[in-house]
Order: sequence, then structure tokens, then C-alpha cells
Amino acid sequence: MTSQASLAGLRASREQRICACQGTPGTMLMKQGKQWKSICKGLILGTLLTSCMILLYSYVTPAVRLNMQEVPVPYSCAYRPARARSLPASSSSQGGACMPKVDVMFMKTHKTASSTILNILFRFGEKHRLKFAFPESRNDFFYPSLFQRTQVKDYRPGMCFNIICNHMRFNEPEIHKLLPSDTVYFSILRHPADLFESSFHYFGSVVPLTWKISAEDKITEFLRDPWHYYDPEGFNSFYLKNLLFFDFGYDNNLNPDDPRVEESIQAMEKRFPLIMLLEHIDESLILLKEALCWEMEDVLYFKLNARKDPVVSRLTPELRSQATDWNMIDWKLYRHFNATFWRKVEVYGRERMAWDVEELQRRNAEMAAVCIEGGQPVEAGRIQESAMQPWQPIGEKSILGYNLKKNIDKKHRKLCRKMLTPEIQYLTELGVNLWITKLWAHIRELLNW
Repeated sequence: MTSQASLAGLRASREQRICACQGTPGTMLMKQGKQWKSICKGLILGTLLTSCMILLYSYVTPAVRLNMQEVPVPYSCAYRPARARSLPASSSSQGGACMPKVDVMFMKTHKTASSTILNILFRFGEKHRLKFAFPESRNDFFYPSLFQRTQVKDYRPGMCFNIICNHMRFNEPEIHKLLPSDTVYFSILRHPADLFESSFHYFGSVVPLTWKISAEDKITEFLRDPWHYYDPEGFNSFYLKNLLFFDFGYDNNLNPDDPRVEESIQAMEKRFPLIMLLEHIDESLILLKEALCWEMEDVLYFKLNARKDPVVSRLTPELRSQATDWNMIDWKLYRHFNATFWRKVEVYGRERMAWDVEELQRRNAEMAAVCIEGGQPVEAGRIQESAMQPWQPIGEKSILGYNLKKNIDKKHRKLCRKMLTPEIQYLTELGVNLWITKLWAHIRELLNW
């Protein structure tokens, strides 16, 4: 009996060990299920996207014509003389009149409130029936490739375009062959630490080098030792290092002390008479209004594509310093144009600037009271109209949008809708066939991304 009991005990013990061994892998697989699901989604998405885009690109990209005849672009592409606007006497002008500028090049940089500026340009161009140079089939000029004028929808040599403003990687020779000589160039910058944080969050899902960061706080882990993760040749790696410098068409992986960095900054200053600053958006828009001889109503705005507060990371002073050091070329760029910006403010007049900023903010607040339900942006799930849904980053809905008030008076109804319309929807209204962008959206929806 004792022997049989012992044998039974050994068998039971053996079965328990087998069950335990069999249970452990199952538990581990369950724990890793979400991770494998995410990886599989990425592989499927990458395969589909790469295959589709290569195929579609071959159809939508205009054939390169090596013998393309060069036809000079007219000095100005204004359709008709614009009404002169009287200028107030100030430290920068002694009165008189100026003609509103209609030939404009906005270099749209990433994560710098550039979608808000785009909305201003869309409204102005639509109001005055100006000719936009739009991309073909998508909302950017095949970024991150350098801009080519053949990427412009319906382009033919010698055509007149007034405004170009969609995302591109700047290529001055090609822009020069597209736009008239009287074109006003401007752009906008942001402190590189804040831009890096925003870009890391927004684009992290499409930068494979971030996928191997296992820490919960990925940005902190990345900044602890960036070169452990960063690969200059990695897919989409430019989003995570000196993104501003890259957007302007330069090599973002140069040594910050390379003479080409300073040469590039000087070249930018010659080409762009106005570089605005996100941190001083109101002062920037007043300077833009002055440079273009526009009216205050032309630069009214609502903040578009803002992130909801819980998602916005607050970099510690240490992380902020590390992010700035990592993006040292962008920091040099920002410091240079921060200095030129405040020199322009001095020329404009500090007192005059303060009065104009107050007026802009007052009129923006008036429009918000007229147009926006609740007076504030809301989370994506609370937006009532699909036409008001902003584009979201992969894997989440962190970008805020707006609800249009009901029963807006006839005087403001059209303007309110235009001011609140997100970029993708506004482009569609302006006649751009965004079928590649929309296909990408459908793929994301299919994969629940």
C-alpha cells in the first residue's frame, strides 16, 4: 500500500510539473499577444503600403521630360491689380500705401502650427481666386523627396501660380522655375526641443528604429543614449534629428560645426525675408500681415491640429537640454532666426506691435464666440461632423478638433466653416484629388490604426 501510494504521489507530482511546464509558455504567449499583434500589423501595413505606393507612384508621377522646354515664368502672376491699402505712420513706415502681395511661397515645416498658417493661405487664395500649386493625388509633394516642379498638379512650363504651401522638402532651383520673381517667401520655426518631442510622439509609429525601445517612457530612454538607437540611414529617421534643417533641403546628419551648416543658414536668410516663430505666433502673423500688405481679417485664425493635454509631454529641464543637444543644427537655425525675428519687431515698433497683437487676439476671441460650440476644441470622439475631423497619428486619436455652432448668422457662417475646416478636407474643397491620401486612410482604418 505504501509503495502504491508513493507511486501515485510521484505520478501526481509529475503531472503537476508537466501541467506547470505546459502552462508557462501559454501564459507567456498571452502576455506577448498584443506585442505580436502590433508587429504583425506593422508587417502587413508595411508590405501593403510599400507595394501600393510603388505601383501608384508609377502611375501618378509625371514622366520626367529631359528635353522639357524652359519657359520663363512672368515677373508677377497677379490676375488683376489689387486695391492699395493705406499704411499707418510708424517707425517702419511714414504712411503711404502698399499693394497686397498675392504671389506667396510658404515653406510648411513639420510640427510648427503650419496647418494653422495653411488655413490662412487657403482662405486668402480662395477669397481672391488665386492659383494654387497643389500636389497631385496627395497632400504633400512626395515628401521626403526633394521638391520637383513636375510634382505640381497639371504643371506645364511657363504656367502662373500664385501660392504654394503644402509640405515639401525645399529645393530652391525647382521652386525658382515655378514661381514668379515677385514671390514672397516665408516659413515658421519652433524650439528644437519642443519640436523633437512633438515629432517623436506623432511620427514614432512610422520610424522603425523606435520599435526596439522597450522602455515605457520611450523618449527618455532614447535621449539617454540616442546613438544606441539612431541610424542615419534608417527608414524615416529624419523625423528624429534636425527635422527643420532636413525640411529645408539640407543634410540633417552633418556635424553641427561643419561650415556647410552656417552657409546653409545664411542662404536661408537671403531666400526667406520672414521666418516666423511658433512661440510668438501672434507677433509672427502681424509681421506677415505687414510683409504681405494684408488686412487684419486675413490673418485671423483658430489653432488647428493641437494635441490634447494628457498626451503633451512636459520635458524636464534635463531632457530638454538633451533634446536640444541632439538637435544642435536645428538649435543653431532657431537661434539665428530668433535674433532676426526680434530685430524685425524692433523695426516694426514694440508699442505698435503690442497694440496690433491685442487687436488680433480680441478679434480671434470674437470669432471663437461666434463660430465654436463651447468655445474650445474637443477630442476626436466628440466631433460631430466628419468634415471637421482632423488627421490623426497612427494608433491613437490625440489631435483635437472643433464643433461648429448651430444657427450661425449668415454674415459669419461661411467664414466660420472655412476657419475650422482641417487641411485634408479643405484641400478636397479646393479641388485636389487626394486619392492616395484617402487610400492610406482606408488602409489604416482596415487595420484599426
